[in-house]
Amino acid sequence: MIKSMTGFGRRQGVWNDGTVAVEIRSVNHRFLEASIRMPKSIGRIEETFRKVIQEQCARGRVECTVFVQGNRGSTRSFQFDAGLAKQYYHTLRTLQRSLKLRGSIDIGFMAGFPDLLSVSDQPVEDPKLAKLVEKLGLLAIHDLVKMRRKEGALLAQDFTKHLETLGGLKRQVAERAPTLVQESFLRMKGRVEKLLEGPVPDLPRLYQELALYADRSDITEELVRLDAHMVQFGQTIQSTQPVGKTLDFFLQEMGREINTINSKSNDTAVATTVIQMRAELERLREQVQNVE
Repeated sequence: MIKSMTGFGRRQGVWNDGTVAVEIRSVNHRFLEASIRMPKSIGRIEETFRKVIQEQCARGRVECTVFVQGNRGSTRSFQFDAGLAKQYYHTLRTLQRSLKLRGSIDIGFMAGFPDLLSVSDQPVEDPKLAKLVEKLGLLAIHDLVKMRRKEGALLAQDFTKHLETLGGLKRQVAERAPTLVQESFLRMKGRVEKLLEGPVPDLPRLYQELALYADRSDITEELVRLDAHMVQFGQTIQSTQPVGKTLDFFLQEMGREINTINSKSNDTAVATTVIQMRAELERLREQVQNVE
């Protein structure tokens, strides 16, 4: 069954005195794009995640994030922004000279400014942590794929419903099709007779030309091709392979046949039905954008 490009997976476990969690989500995207964020200390398993994502997902933007919480087993890291400190200092010196203020600018005063010092906890390299994150990550990816399949099954049901509606509308047009050529012939014949307002010099030639013109209203070929595309669309949504682009192609072809039917028929009843067919086609097109 087809798969959706949207999904979510999250797995969490205990590590030391804290927790570790892997969260993965995917949204629509023209191609496959994977973004993985994790602590540098376990960065060696990033390639494993990326490989599994590429094996399980053909399209979509996939974001994977690893959260590690807990101090034991971590190192505390201090960062000092020397450039920002210099800007603070020079600004204060300029202000002091311009206002003729007294006093000194010492380290204690400077340390009170925000953003000069920052502290962060970084997990130390721990093979057990890397192994746990890898296990949780594979489970989260499994949950993501499971949700994408479930969403795909719902999309397939929706496609089937709209396809059945479109098939009913196509049958309405097909029932009207046999009379279109004859009506077109009689309509043009009446116009010619009205314009001539008298006997026709060459009646057989006139009928021949009118028949050729009326034949342009024949939409049998377009209906046959439309039916073929609809059948192929219905068969494709049963596939287990990535078919989003293929379904989009079939919709383009179906739209082309529907537009041709409308232009050739030159019939009010058919035109009304075509509007409904286009609406169903647009609903299908919107949903196909979610298919892998």
